Amino acid sequence: MRYSELADLYRRLEKTTLKTLKTKFVADFLKKTPDELLEIVPYLILGKVFPDWDERELGVGEKLLIKAVSMATGVPEKDIEDSVRDTGDLGESIALAIKKKKQKSFFSQPLTIKRVYDTFVKIAEAQGEGSQDRKMKYLANLFMDAEPEEGKYIARTVLGTMRTGVAEGILRDAIAEAFKVKPELVERAYMLTSDFGYVAKIAKLEGNEGLSEVKIQIGKPIRPMLAQNAASVKDALMEMGGEAAFEIKYDGARVQVHKDGDKVIVYSRRLENVTRSIPEVVEAIRASIKPEKAIVEGELVAVGEGGRPRPFQYVLRRFRRKYNIDEMIEKIPLELNLFDVMFVDGESLIETKFIDRRKKLEEIVEESEKIKLAEQLITRSAEEAEAFYKRALELGHEGVMAKRLDAVYEPGNRGKKWLKVKPTMEDLDLVIIGAEWGEGRRAHLLGSFLVAAYDPHSGEFVPVGKVGSGFTDEDLAEFTKMLKPHIVRQEGKFVEIEPKFVIEVTYQEIQRSPKYKSGFALRFPRYVALREDKSPEEADTIERVAELYKLQEKFKAKK
Repeated sequence: MRYSELADLYRRLEKTTLKTLKTKFVADFLKKTPDELLEIVPYLILGKVFPDWDERELGVGEKLLIKAVSMATGVPEKDIEDSVRDTGDLGESIALAIKKKKQKSFFSQPLTIKRVYDTFVKIAEAQGEGSQDRKMKYLANLFMDAEPEEGKYIARTVLGTMRTGVAEGILRDAIAEAFKVKPELVERAYMLTSDFGYVAKIAKLEGNEGLSEVKIQIGKPIRPMLAQNAASVKDALMEMGGEAAFEIKYDGARVQVHKDGDKVIVYSRRLENVTRSIPEVVEAIRASIKPEKAIVEGELVAVGEGGRPRPFQYVLRRFRRKYNIDEMIEKIPLELNLFDVMFVDGESLIETKFIDRRKKLEEIVEESEKIKLAEQLITRSAEEAEAFYKRALELGHEGVMAKRLDAVYEPGNRGKKWLKVKPTMEDLDLVIIGAEWGEGRRAHLLGSFLVAAYDPHSGEFVPVGKVGSGFTDEDLAEFTKMLKPHIVRQEGKFVEIEPKFVIEVTYQEIQRSPKYKSGFALRFPRYVALREDKSPEEADTIERVAELYKLQEKFKAKK
């Protein structure tokens, strides 16, 4: 299958904002995709090469890409760099460079999807001395045979800046439409395996029956079950039917652990493989988890003086560290608090009641200095639960989780079987959907950011305010660099940004506002932190903003 067909799909996806049309385009493409390509094409459509949980990375930046294009086309690097300043898009500039190509190879052959993908794999697997040169040559070989539009989309795939507006929901519906299967079965299979390529192939070859039989697999992370918020411990207890398991809500990073004999893989909340960055935790997991095969879930907490938790950003610093890891083990010690188990020695436990899963967890885990069970209280008493909540806050934790004793594990679902209770005027985790260029000495930097809450009913991100304070110059430089490749359009000083990044925002209060589609606006919002551990769909919902507004108004009325 020619890569030009995929490039044409990208072009058509870019030209429409209609989700129904995008879904149809993707479905039509999947229908004609050969079986042997079906496991890789869904990720290429998303603008990726590998699933998020795959350890492989291309490791290619703009400079290396420009060198490869220059090598392939004969266009000087400086000319390509100058062109980027004009177009604002390296992909477009690479297309222009290919058009100017000084010579066409006599042995040039049309690109196929398989060749492009196989080259990406070679690039990802190039390691050690001379690997950058090898990566450059692999890319140059592609650009030598690429047509201008193909070159543009190869570059965008390499840099992760595809901008076609195809997210997981569109891909799920397209798989269902292409192979005439039930969307809910596609969703279920994806939630259990986090692998769209695998799911697409099952949908085509085995239909609804095959999808309904998809099982948990070690090495493919399960989408985490999500929680909603409760206004108070008492409200949570009532919602749970009068009795619940309360657990400390740790201020850490949620992780999913897969153990297969001596092999241990740790996935972050966003399902990225973080195993290499936490070797001491991996070693402790091997010793603490008794079964040969298991999938468990917990919260990784950075431990400070006196055993008090440090903010979750410290854990993220550990995740990001690729070198001098021993030094970070000393600086930022970690502790894993396990709270659930989904799989043990070939048996899926996700249909098992929570109270029984907890008992199983207690059976299979031998606690140690680094591996502990989340502290838990099962009670019918609101007073006992309130005391447990206050103690959690005193210890420096975020609050508590309340869990239904009979709740099954629902991958990817944000239901009311798990509820979190935190202090009322808590910060919000919001998605950046736009920004404005600064003024004066900050004219080259994005200076304020339009932030949005997630609407799970429409799948949209609805704005709730602009955040312009709390940033250092270094923060703004970093955000500008991070967001520029994801600018969708520009109008004057305002730029629309693809919803990919979540930030924590504090504020003075929430106000009613006709200015924003959400109906709410944050008063004096201030940036706190980048939430790299959260996907956009895991940001706070517009329902949560409305709940906090009501709680705020009740509090004002009591004054």
